[in-house]
Amino acid sequence: MTDHILYEVTDGIGQLTINRPDKRNAMTFAMLGEFIETLRQAGKDPDTRVLIITGVPGTFCAGTDLSDLASVPGAERGLRGSAEDRDRWWPIVECPKPVIGAIDGPAVGMGAEFTSQCDIRLATHNARFAWNFAHRGLVPDTGAGSWLLPRLIGPARAMRLLYTGDFLSAEEAVEIGYVDSLVEPEKLLDSARALAASIAKASPFSHARIKALVYEGLGSDIGPHMQRHTQAMAECFKSNDHQEGVASFLERREANFTGT
Repeated sequence: MTDHILYEVTDGIGQLTINRPDKRNAMTFAMLGEFIETLRQAGKDPDTRVLIITGVPGTFCAGTDLSDLASVPGAERGLRGSAEDRDRWWPIVECPKPVIGAIDGPAVGMGAEFTSQCDIRLATHNARFAWNFAHRGLVPDTGAGSWLLPRLIGPARAMRLLYTGDFLSAEEAVEIGYVDSLVEPEKLLDSARALAASIAKASPFSHARIKALVYEGLGSDIGPHMQRHTQAMAECFKSNDHQEGVASFLERREANFTGT
């Protein structure tokens, strides 16, 4: 692991930090590959129950490093994977753990896409978001801006942001429900960790299935959704976490979930 993508785990909470402050955390091809691989590791890490994604103080991610992008002629640039390689396009959504975005400073282009993929977003007043792909002759590069964003804030608001590339301020993001809450910069990580600790008390077995049901359900008819729902319910009934959840309630104690 390089110094640009940092990953650590404390008390069941993983933290992935984008660490390239001199370039406002702009992503090179190498960094993106490491980012995706670190998310895969976090998804498999039994010590991580909840993941926080953040940047160094004052910035989240300025998007793709255009100098790195320009090193490959446009006609020769390949996609990062096929349409079926969802873990390469949507690595945050595909991570089976709950993911909190802790955003301080600009999230632009790919950085904005990453925030859309987070399950919950906390931000400071310094945060702002821009899907400026049309200014570069592109469409939203992970597909989140064209699929998730309209579902998060409504098609008309999403189309305005995608067409204009204008910045969405932190205050506006809270007002339209894109960001869950605003906190002071010095309290951002503490607030994210407090939320993560609250989430981590519940069943990892349930979390993985809830996340999959919600994201698959966003583009599904009720029939297929209920098929996935009943399968998930049947799996939960057979799980150790369900047995522990019932036992801890009856015994009036904290549950000790294992994710199995």
